[in-house]
Order: sequence, then C-alpha cells, then structure tokens
Amino acid sequence: MSDSLLPYAVGAAKRARRAAVRMRRRVEQLHTVPTIGGGIRPRAQLRAVHYSVLSGRTLNFAVAVPGRDVASAVLMLSHATTRERVPLELEPQADGSLLLTATVPLRHRDRPEPADRGPALSSGIWRLAVLITDLGGQTHRTKVTAAAAREVSDGPTLPSSPSPTSGAIFRPVRSLDGFALLKVRAPRPHAELTAFDLRWDRITVHGRLIGCAPTETSGTAEAVVRRGNHKAVVAKPEWQGDRFSFDVPLDKMGGDRGTARTWDLYLRLGGTRLKIARQLTDVRHPRQVYRTPFRIVALDNGSLMRVHAHVTAAGALAVNCTEVIAPPQSTEEIA
Repeated sequence: MSDSLLPYAVGAAKRARRAAVRMRRRVEQLHTVPTIGGGIRPRAQLRAVHYSVLSGRTLNFAVAVPGRDVASAVLMLSHATTRERVPLELEPQADGSLLLTATVPLRHRDRPEPADRGPALSSGIWRLAVLITDLGGQTHRTKVTAAAAREVSDGPTLPSSPSPTSGAIFRPVRSLDGFALLKVRAPRPHAELTAFDLRWDRITVHGRLIGCAPTETSGTAEAVVRRGNHKAVVAKPEWQGDRFSFDVPLDKMGGDRGTARTWDLYLRLGGTRLKIARQLTDVRHPRQVYRTPFRIVALDNGSLMRVHAHVTAAGALAVNCTEVIAPPQSTEEIA
C-alpha cells in the first residue's frame, strides 16, 4: 500500500471499530430493561446456561446446579401478583452437576388458545426464579441471572419474532442488575398475509386478522396506487371466521399502455384500514426471501397485463401492474 493511502486505511479501521462498539452497545440496550430487583436479594443465584424463545412462542430454558439431592424443580414466572409455574426436567451431567431444563410453548392471556398450551402470560415484564425442592422436602428459591450477551449478527433471521399463532411477542431481556426477564407484548392489530395465488387470469390473496376480531364481515379490500392521485379500487373479500380471501381487481388497476403502476393492498374494517403484510416471521429481509415471478395475466375484459405481486422490504404486499394490451372497445364506444 502506498504511503498516500495509508492514512485513509488507518482512519477507516478506526471508524469501523467505533461503529462496532456502538452497535454492540445498542444491542445490549435493546435487550435491557430498566428494572431492578425489589426486596432482599436471595443469597443463591443461578446463571442461565441457555435462555431463548424460538419460533416466537417456544420457551427454552436451562440452568446448571451443583450435584446434590434434588427431588424436583420448577421455573416460576411472576408479574405483579400473578404466578406461572413450569416444571423443570432433571438431567444429570457427566461432571456430577445437574441440568434443569424446560421447553414449553407460551401463549398470551388475552388470545383464545387451547388451555393446555403452556403458561398464559399477560403483557408486561415477567421475572424468572427457580424453586428447588430437595429430598428432605425443603424448597429453596433462587433468582436467575441472565446468560452471556449474544453476539451481534446480521444473519438471515432476526433474534426474536412474533408468535405465529397469536401475534404476541415474547422476548428474553435482562434487567440493569443482570437478572433474566421475559418481556411480553400483546399483538398489534394488522392483516397478516398468509399466501397469495398467482395464476394466469387472476391473483388471489389469503390472510387473517391478528390482534382484533372480525366484528363484521362487510369489510372491504382496497388497492391504492402508490404515487400520483392515490386512486383506490375496492374488492369484496370472502370471510371464514378471522380469515379472508379475495381476488385482486386487476381489471380496474390498468392505466396508459406501457405505464407501470404500483398498488399497495389494504383491508378496511369500518373506519380502520390495515395494511396487508407478512409480519409474523423472523425473516430479516422479506423482499430477498419471498421472491415471485413477473407474469402476463389475461383478464376477462380481453386485456393483457404484466403483473408482479411481491412482498416489499417491510413485508407488505404490493402489486406492480403494466397494461400490455388494452381491452377492446365495444361497438357502442366506437360509434
């Protein structure tokens, strides 16, 4: 490297190190909540060997305890005056220690799910503690300190994602004094895109409501042009409970021949308009993963349209339309 370029390389390396430090601190802040332990701190503390929530709803927990007589153990989650208990499995290790583990599905208290699907948690911060009962019948309560901080990663998936069944978010966090916590957030209302069928004569969208109940089945689907006069066209969905499906009104979404238009799709319920999007996923870059082809669609009015139904970078559903052949004029229009 020439001497003239060396200062630029040194400066770039310093900036890269500073950016890495800022990113690491940012990740630590995202996984830390301003909560401190109240009352007298227990003498005994356990550090989590593993603590995560997979697939948005499956709690995976493990702590190691010294080799001693343990009759049973329970993981207790507490929030205000509410307590939820999860039995822990006892797994003897080769070094004489004992590993206490649990794998259990989580559900939000306000969402109607089967009662046998694990603890029901309300929104808020939940504290973790382990109750160990020895062979003599005495129970010891220990708090759980957070596991080591996770490395910053820009992989294809996010570190946490919403529950695919309810849309609630269960995220492991840590308090300022280093204890393991679970942050629970209720699902936000939105219209979840579950699938769409791309055929030679139509596009059919399938979805379901998340975070709100369909109070009426008279809701409508809307396609709104992204630029220009924000023109909107309407389609009537078919409902089955909280699930809906409709054909995109492509015959109303054409324009001047050769002119491309991008339309965003919404679901309107009364005075509320929800964007149709795929949000219940841990995919970091939806546009790169959910790739779809361009297609020439032949409509019933005789026109041909080049369409591209795709998922945007934010996970929303959009349709790009370009009219290739305009619909033939009727004899009355020619006259």
